Amino acid sequence: MILNYITWTVNPAIYSGVVDIRWYGLLFAIGFAIGYYIVNRMFRLEGKPTEWVDTLLIYLVIATLIGSRLGHCLFYQWDYYSQHPIDILKVWEGGLASHGGTIGIIIAMWIYSRRVTHTSILWILDRICVPIALVGSLIRVGNLMNHELYGHATDAPWAFRFITNIPQWMNGAEPIFSVPSHPTQIYEALTYLTLFVILILMYRHKAYRREGLLLGVFFIGTFLSRIFIEIIKNATVYMGGIGDSFKMGQLLSIPFVIAGIWLVVRALRRPSTKG
Repeated sequence: MILNYITWTVNPAIYSGVVDIRWYGLLFAIGFAIGYYIVNRMFRLEGKPTEWVDTLLIYLVIATLIGSRLGHCLFYQWDYYSQHPIDILKVWEGGLASHGGTIGIIIAMWIYSRRVTHTSILWILDRICVPIALVGSLIRVGNLMNHELYGHATDAPWAFRFITNIPQWMNGAEPIFSVPSHPTQIYEALTYLTLFVILILMYRHKAYRREGLLLGVFFIGTFLSRIFIEIIKNATVYMGGIGDSFKMGQLLSIPFVIAGIWLVVRALRRPSTKG
């Protein structure tokens, strides 16, 4: 029997007018602003040109938006978007996928490394993965504000009831609530925040001298936790033929976990560089 739960009635919009200002977008922007500060400080400490950071921010914003949007359309709703391709451009209607964003960032950083820093792609990925962990945490808080991506029903005392008719509710209708459910957005936000702290401490202890180590830890921490949390999260897409309980988010996370393990082993087997 469910005895306790939290009824979540936060409005996704901070301000509604000609243009809505939503928590999700604000937290996204705050994450990038903090990330800019962190990477700028890294470059200063390492004696690198801080002019690189402005260009880096442009690459990251474009890559994140395009990669996340295409990832959602291709991985989760291709049946719909293949028939309505113009709707792919309607980012404001929602639909961003972290796996697609990660792939987009990797491609963008390969270009950035060749055109700007003239270093190994791992050099820049080892550094930007630190603030990206924080951005991921803030984005999950944004999902919480949007009443989306929550988990299965539970009788845990921290269960949340979310509003399931957000568009209608925001236009004055009575709210319709979900059953008390796992607030998986909070689980992921806390996981990514913890990962951010670990990466910051590793960076301060000069873990970046072992190329790929920070990125490997980021991949393992981010995507292994995603695999486990997906178990109790309501699925966007199930993988037919692989297993009734296996979800797209879990399948897409496996290659990143494998890559992370390989990067960590590779980094620890190689001698530490100076710097």
